Amino acid sequence: MTREAAIAEALEHFDSGAFRADLARRVAIPTESQNPERAGELRRYLTEELAPRLGALGFSCRIIEEPKAKGPFLYAERIEDPSLLTVLGYGHGDVIRGLEEQWLPGLSPWTLTERDGLWYGRGIADNKGQHSVNLAAQAAVLKTRGRLGFNAKWLIETGEEAGSPGLREVCRAHRDLLRADVLIGSDGPRPDRKRPTIYLGTRGGASMDVFIDAREGGHHSGNWGGLLSSPAIQLVHALATVTSPTGEILVPEWRPAGGLPPAVREALAGLEMDMGPDAPAIDPDWGEPGLTGPEKVVGWSSFEILAMESGNPKGPVNAVPPRAWARCQLRYPVGVEMDDIVPALRRHLDRHGFGHVRVEPSREEVFPATRLDPASPWVSWALGSMRRSSEATPLLLPNLGGSLPNDAFSDILGLPTIWVPHSYNGCSQHAPNEHLPPGLLREALAVMTGLYWDVEESGIAKG
Repeated sequence: MTREAAIAEALEHFDSGAFRADLARRVAIPTESQNPERAGELRRYLTEELAPRLGALGFSCRIIEEPKAKGPFLYAERIEDPSLLTVLGYGHGDVIRGLEEQWLPGLSPWTLTERDGLWYGRGIADNKGQHSVNLAAQAAVLKTRGRLGFNAKWLIETGEEAGSPGLREVCRAHRDLLRADVLIGSDGPRPDRKRPTIYLGTRGGASMDVFIDAREGGHHSGNWGGLLSSPAIQLVHALATVTSPTGEILVPEWRPAGGLPPAVREALAGLEMDMGPDAPAIDPDWGEPGLTGPEKVVGWSSFEILAMESGNPKGPVNAVPPRAWARCQLRYPVGVEMDDIVPALRRHLDRHGFGHVRVEPSREEVFPATRLDPASPWVSWALGSMRRSSEATPLLLPNLGGSLPNDAFSDILGLPTIWVPHSYNGCSQHAPNEHLPPGLLREALAVMTGLYWDVEESGIAKG
């Protein structure tokens, strides 16, 4: 009954093929939360796949419904002793659209396939593979020790890829049920796939529609060209004021107040970004001047035009289009005021003479930026545990470059949040051919087994 025995048990579970079989079943359930036709699959993933697995580990499970949500939530708890620390786990069972027709020949988003030393399938990286690692790690501790040594709770949602609608309402309505001492979750990539990583929060994410509705219907460009304003040309000029030609943010309120914090700069010093062998080359001159790549992704804001449309792109006609539209997105760190993102853009466009350009949030949910204080005892404990389980030196990030609903746990539930990602930047998350190296998952399983084993001996006082 030792830590080493628990890790050995976890690795045997992986090497025997049992972990792969679990993950293959989960990948095969097409839980596309952005596809209304998959609503039944979202529920089935929770009730037929995860709940029985958790029940076998001594968890009591229940489904939580929330009208605002894309699908149900699974809540599970195993209370060993009220005096023990309580760890809340989080994951999401939904995935981005499968995009079946865009995968490589012989690959399917709904079939776990091994090719050239990689496992392919939708959800391998985001997020089925990651919460499967954590569930298997808790199972290994239970089998070895006969108990976890802490109280465990899980909240699995099915709408994260649609912006987690309803998650915050669930956390507010069930605050007592979800009471815990820490959140330990897994999502997102490691910046360096060879190094186990902890991050303490996330950049925020806000999407907005920027558009011009000039008139009803298109008008012949030969008869009306030069007489009617072009919404497309005007919109392009308006959006060109948001950044410099090299992507530097020019909306003052979108730049973090006080600049890059010294603690963030120190944490990222010397970090090299491992984007994977098939990743595109990084453009070193893009983004905020004077910052390193990791500082741009972790500590600064970035603006992107996700899509644009005017006229009929698939069949252009000789007409002045009546409308132009762009879906835009801002990723932003702590230091940018979330509620002022859209109003700040409105003021910026007005100052530049584009008062006729409309700006509206593209969806109700906005991910706030969050960041746990690195001085939290949970941070030093987690780093120490990971050093014992891995040959590589663990990496501490102030926050992830992407966005997650971490504020539901840090702000609403008031929890310290420790995120341990089990993916890497080149995994094709949200794209065709999503994949992970099985060796990364195997190492992550060892790390998480050690982490859960060490909770009992953490010496951290209950909150």
